[in-house]
Amino acid sequence: MRYYDEKHETMSRDEMTALQSARLVDVVKRMYEGAPYYRAKMDAIGLLPGDIKGIEDIDKLPFTTKADLRANYPFGCFALPKSEISRVHASSGTTGKLTVVGLTNRDIDDWAECAARALVMAGCDKNDIVHVSYGYGLFTGGLGLHYGSEKLGSMTVPASAGNTMRQITLIKDFGATALACTPSYAMVIGEEIEKMGLSLSEFKLKRGIFGAEPWSEDMKREIERKLGITAYDIYGLSEISGPGVAMSCGGDWGLHVMEDYFYPEIVDPDTLKPVPDKTDGELVFTTLRKQGMPLIRYRTRDISALNHDACSCGRTLCRMKRVSGRTDDMLIIRGVNVFPSQIESVLMNIKEIVGSHYQIIVDRQNNLDTMEIQVELAPAVFSDEIRKVEEIRRRIEHDMMGNLGVGAKITLVSPDSLPLSTGKTVRIIDKRAKQ
Repeated sequence: MRYYDEKHETMSRDEMTALQSARLVDVVKRMYEGAPYYRAKMDAIGLLPGDIKGIEDIDKLPFTTKADLRANYPFGCFALPKSEISRVHASSGTTGKLTVVGLTNRDIDDWAECAARALVMAGCDKNDIVHVSYGYGLFTGGLGLHYGSEKLGSMTVPASAGNTMRQITLIKDFGATALACTPSYAMVIGEEIEKMGLSLSEFKLKRGIFGAEPWSEDMKREIERKLGITAYDIYGLSEISGPGVAMSCGGDWGLHVMEDYFYPEIVDPDTLKPVPDKTDGELVFTTLRKQGMPLIRYRTRDISALNHDACSCGRTLCRMKRVSGRTDDMLIIRGVNVFPSQIESVLMNIKEIVGSHYQIIVDRQNNLDTMEIQVELAPAVFSDEIRKVEEIRRRIEHDMMGNLGVGAKITLVSPDSLPLSTGKTVRIIDKRAKQ
């Protein structure tokens, strides 16, 4: 099975442009009529839906940002009444409030279609057994690959995340041929298989579909070695769609964007002007078919590039470069979005015992993301007995886990021991980029 939807995956550029143009005109009209926040953005610049004749007019439209989603929490960005929304998903936001996404039944079906295409790009078909170890729930990873696998007709194992020993047993006993999870969790599974003394010949795994966090080519090769598979990169984000927005085909340049559903742009993050093909900039998406919560020119803050050259796989869908960084201060820790402002919010709630200075140190140990938060204690507390200091540490650790959804090591340090800056304070030290 080479394609899931050959017609749309191999369209000529003229055909794709015509389809994108028709869908853009439709989505702008629906947004203007159904989403007051976006109508206000258009009215502010004197733009009417009729001014958009096709995809060539997209740069007339205003950008949408995460700040828009925050300002309209929880349901203010929906373009339809709540009675027509079938499901919500959500991801972390900078204020601790979730970024909420609403989907109709058709949106869910479209998402499954894109995820099914992605699985086929990785070589899957209905004879595969797909073991899904992404988290299920408000996070889009698990259900996205689950519905895609079912749409394809593959046997689907909804294992979710955690309990690695049980995961390995299921992968082995059920004869899974494809593994879907974060790359860091794939490494954990591979390392546990080695520790258990199991031979890869006891498994039937052939391929892995990995995403939701940054990973390097070196890590890709190590995963392939440890699991005896071919690894593929999948991209998605809750606001636009979960996994299946783009997918690697095994070629040597980037991930194919499902551009009949999502129109990609790359802009200079400072000027917001478009940049040429194969030039790094900020990735911007417009949803072309979504009903529940369409987004127009949504600034993802991800750094990427586009390539419209022909691909050896035969697909004409443009490709996006693997995301290399971000234009904001968001961190992705084991697939979870973490903002320094969330950490600060937790610390400020116990400001009577904690100083105002902190630093976040992110690293990758044994191919798993780690996060340490160093916090200065207030002078009066630092000299207190060890038992009380340890109680404070445990309290911060507990509150961080509850607020962030991911564990962090808390290190309490003496007053004035963290470096000060006369300019912008350096809150984050990310050692992963140096590996």
